[in-house]
Order: sequence, then C-alpha cells, then structure tokens
Amino acid sequence: MAPSTKSGPELAHMVYFTLKDRSAATIGKLVAACHRYLTDHPGGVYFSVGTLADIARDVNDRQFDVALHLVFQNREALDAYLVSPRHVQFLAEEKPNFAQVRVFDSNLS
Repeated sequence: MAPSTKSGPELAHMVYFTLKDRSAATIGKLVAACHRYLTDHPGGVYFSVGTLADIARDVNDRQFDVALHLVFQNREALDAYLVSPRHVQFLAEEKPNFAQVRVFDSNLS
C-alpha cells in the first residue's frame, strides 16, 4: 500500500458486519466484496477480513458475521478511504444486506 505524506498516529478501523441473511453464501459474498473494493487504498498499512470464529467464551462478542480490519497510516488516510470511489461502490452494493454495522476506530501507539 502506498505511503502517506502526512503525519499522525496510525489508525485502526475495525468494522463488524451483521447480515440480514446470515447464510454461508451471503457471508462469502461480503468477504469477496471486501477483497474487491477495500484493499490497496493509499495510506493503508494493513487489510484483513474474516468470519466469526467458533469460539464461545463469556467475553466473546458473537453478534457479527464478518469482521473487517484495516490500519491506516493516519487520520487523513482513513478520511480519504471513506470517500474513495471503491469504498462508496462497496457501500452502494452491500449496505442493503446489513442488519447492523459497528465501527471501532482507534489511534495506535
């Protein structure tokens, strides 16, 4: 991923999707869409996407189907990603399938 020229702490952007249709086929479609639209953005440091692990402990939140993990070089890179044509296209195609989306952004040290 291309380096950013602006400063600031790296920023983690973690997104947890719960789908209206929680079937394996629909989950697989969302994972594929994440790979197609959300990889290789300028200022991106890390990308991963995955599905709910079969681990049930008292502290585990199991109310999601797909987890997206992105790290950006800084806030400016995240802001650019959020309005990028590929991210906007991802939302246009996939948002109707979402029952819930939870986003956790954090500065990294």
